[in-house]
Amino acid sequence: MRWLTLPIGADQAGKTAETLLRRELGLSAAGVRRAKTGRILLDGVPVFTTAVARRGQVLAVDVGDPAGSDQIPPVPGPLDIRYEDEDLLIVDKAGGVPVHPSQGHHGDTLANFLMAHYRDQGLVAAFHPVNRLDRGTSGLMAVAKHAHAHEGLQAQLQAGELRRTYLAVCEGVPVPRRGRVEAPIARAPGSVLKREVNPQGAPARTHYEVLATGRGRALVRLTLDTGRTHQIRVHLAHLGCPLVGDFLYGAETEELPDRFALHSAAIRLRQPVTGVGVALEAGLPAELAALLG
Repeated sequence: MRWLTLPIGADQAGKTAETLLRRELGLSAAGVRRAKTGRILLDGVPVFTTAVARRGQVLAVDVGDPAGSDQIPPVPGPLDIRYEDEDLLIVDKAGGVPVHPSQGHHGDTLANFLMAHYRDQGLVAAFHPVNRLDRGTSGLMAVAKHAHAHEGLQAQLQAGELRRTYLAVCEGVPVPRRGRVEAPIARAPGSVLKREVNPQGAPARTHYEVLATGRGRALVRLTLDTGRTHQIRVHLAHLGCPLVGDFLYGAETEELPDRFALHSAAIRLRQPVTGVGVALEAGLPAELAALLG
C-alpha cells in the first residue's frame, strides 16, 4: 500500500473527496476510479468519493497497486539500482538485457528481476516502465512502483519535463558535428519492428553533438525533444552514421556481440508525488569507449 494524506484546512473544507483527490493530491480520473473500492478514508473511515470533508479531518487514499504483474514471474537477477523510494526506482540497465518478457526471453528480463526485487521487499507492485530502452541499449531507466506514479512520470515525459541524455558511438562522423535532426518517423512498410524517416510519420526531433572521434567513428551526445520508437537509431542512420552494432539500421559487429552502441547516460525528472527533482548520470560503458580505440 502507498497512502497519500491530506489534512483538511479552510480551503479544502466543504469539498468532496473526489474534488480533493483530483485537485489537491493530483489523482487522475482513472486513479480516482481505482481508489473507489474501500481505499479512500476520512479520519480512517472508508468513504465514497461524494463524501464532503470537514475542516480538521484527514483525507487518505491508497494509490498502491492492488496486485502485481502475475504474467511476469519473479526471477532473481543482476540489478544496478541507482535510486529508489516509495514511488519509483531508477536502474542502470546492462546492454543486451531485454526489458519485457518475449519469445525466447521468459525469465532473463529486467521485468523478471524487478518482480523478484519487489517480492523480496514484501512489496505488491506491477511492472510500470517509464522510459523504455531497447534490449541493445544500456543505461538509466525509470520504473514506477504504482499506476499513480506512472501516470505522473508519463505526463512529464510527454511534456518534455523528464529529460534524457544519451551517448552513442556511430560509424562515421556526422556533418555538421553539432546539429538537429528534425525528421518524422513511421513504421517501415512490411515490418513490425523497423522504422524509417517518412514525411507521413510522427514528428521527431533529436539534438546531437560530436564529443570525440577515433577509428572512423564518433562519440555523440544526444537529447530528445520527442520519444518515437527507435528515434536515435533512425535519425543517426538518416545522417549516414548508424550506431555501431545496430543490426536493424546498420551492421552487426563482433565487437558488440549482444548489443549496440547506445547508452542512456543521464536522466532528470521530478519525483511524481513530492515534486522534488531527481537527476542521475551513468558513465559510458567500457565496451563502448573501446570502440573508439
